[in-house]
Amino acid sequence: MAADWLGSQVSINCGSTLGVYQGEVSSVDQSSQTISLRQPFHNGIKCPVPEVTFSAMDIKELKILDLGTSREDVVQKSSAPGGHTSEMLASPQQQCSKSSGDKHSEVPGQPRAFRRRHNSWSSSSRGVNQVTPKKNGGGQRQQRDHECFGDNMDDGLDTDFDFEGNLALFDKAAVFSQINGSDRRGNGARSRGTPQEQMSSQYRHDENILEAKPVVYRQIDVPQPGAQEYCTDSGLVVPSISYDLHKRLLSVAQHHGLSLDRRLEMTGVCASQMALTLLGGPNRLTPKNVHQRPTVAVLCGPHVQGAQGISCGRHLANHEVEVILFLPNFVKMLDAVSGELRLYSKTEGKHVASINELPDSPVDLIINCLDCHENTFLEQPWYRAAADWANQNRAPVLSLDPPVSGQGHAVEAKWTLALGLPLALAEGAGRVYLCDIGLPQQVFQEVGIKYHSPFGCKFVVPLHSA
Repeated sequence: MAADWLGSQVSINCGSTLGVYQGEVSSVDQSSQTISLRQPFHNGIKCPVPEVTFSAMDIKELKILDLGTSREDVVQKSSAPGGHTSEMLASPQQQCSKSSGDKHSEVPGQPRAFRRRHNSWSSSSRGVNQVTPKKNGGGQRQQRDHECFGDNMDDGLDTDFDFEGNLALFDKAAVFSQINGSDRRGNGARSRGTPQEQMSSQYRHDENILEAKPVVYRQIDVPQPGAQEYCTDSGLVVPSISYDLHKRLLSVAQHHGLSLDRRLEMTGVCASQMALTLLGGPNRLTPKNVHQRPTVAVLCGPHVQGAQGISCGRHLANHEVEVILFLPNFVKMLDAVSGELRLYSKTEGKHVASINELPDSPVDLIINCLDCHENTFLEQPWYRAAADWANQNRAPVLSLDPPVSGQGHAVEAKWTLALGLPLALAEGAGRVYLCDIGLPQQVFQEVGIKYHSPFGCKFVVPLHSA
C-alpha cells in the first residue's frame, strides 16, 4: 500500500496561494491524510528545509513524475473535501490501474488543444497505454528530450537555400516596365496630377528640369577681350580681360564704396576657404585630429597681393592651421599691408622676416603672394631667396592674383586664384579658379562689360581653358 509511494518523484499543486512543490516521497500517512516530500523544490526553487509535509486538504493536484516508468500520471483531488482522500493516497499500483485508461484526461487550467497533444514519434510508435521502460541518469533525460523535440524537424535543413536562384526568378526589368506602362495608362497612383506633372515624373533626378528656353552659355561680353577664354563646369564662357580693364573695374568699385579693405577681406575669406579644401577639409581639420594640424607657408611682398596673402593667413590661423608668414621688414609698406599685419599679429600665426627662419621640411601648402602687377622683384635678393625656397620645398603652391603672362612667374603654381574676372595667365599658373570679390553688376556695366554671375551658389569656381 501507502509504502509503495516511497521513493517516487511527484509534483503537488497546492493552488495559487501555496504554489507547486516537487520532490521525492519520504512518507505517506493514510490515517492523518498527509504526505511528505524529501529535498523539495518550491516553484522550481530548492526549499531551505530538507522535508515538507502536506495535508490532503491543501492538495489540489498530485502528478506522479517517476514511479518506476517514464510516463506521467495525474491524480486529481475531488471537489468535495475529504471525499476521495484515501483513494488519492492509495498504492501506486492501484493508481496506475485506475488511471491507465485516463492518461490523457483533461487537466484543469490547460487549454483543450494541449490536453491530448502527442509527439509524432510517440503517438505513431506506441499505444496510449504502452509504458516506456525506465532508463537511469542521462539516458532517461535524452529519451524525454527525443520525445519532445525529435519530430524530424531538421529533415528539411539538409540543403542550403538557393538565394541566387530564387533572386533570378525576379525579373526586375519586367516589373519596372509594368509599372511604367501602368503610369502611362493612368492605372497607377503615380499617374495622378496634370499631364505636365506626369511627364516630369519620367525624368531622372538630374534631368527633371523643364527648360523654358535654351541656355545661353556666353553671358559675359567684354569690350576688350583678352587673349584667352575660360569656361565653368556648367559650360558658361568666362572671357579674360586686360590688366588695364581690370584696373578700371577696381577703380569704379572703389568709387561706389567697395574699398580696398573690403576687397582684401573678401579675397582673404575665399582664398582661405579654398586652401582649407586643398588641405583636406573636414577629413583633416577635426577636433580629434589636433596632433596633425596642417602647416601653411604664406610668402608675401610689400604690395596689395601681399596684403591679400596676410588676410588669407589670418583666416587660416583662426581655423587652427599652423601658419608661417614670410614678410621682410621693409622700410616702406602700404597702409593696407601694415593694417593686415597688425590683425595677423593677434592670432597664433608665426611671422618671419628671413628665409632662414622658414622650415627645412616640406609644408602642406605654400601660398605665393610675392608677385605684383605693377613691378617685379626678380632682381632683389629676398625675392629670389623666397622663390628658390618655394621651388625646393616640394609643397604644392597656390598663387593669389598673379600678374598677366609675359611678366614671368618665378614660382611654379599648381593652382591660381583670379579675382572678379581672370587675366590672360601664363601656363605656369596651373589650374585657374575664379573668386567672387563682391563686385556689383552696375560696376561691370559702367566699364562696358555685359555681366551675368557665373558663380551660382559658390564664391569660388574652377575655370577650364575653352
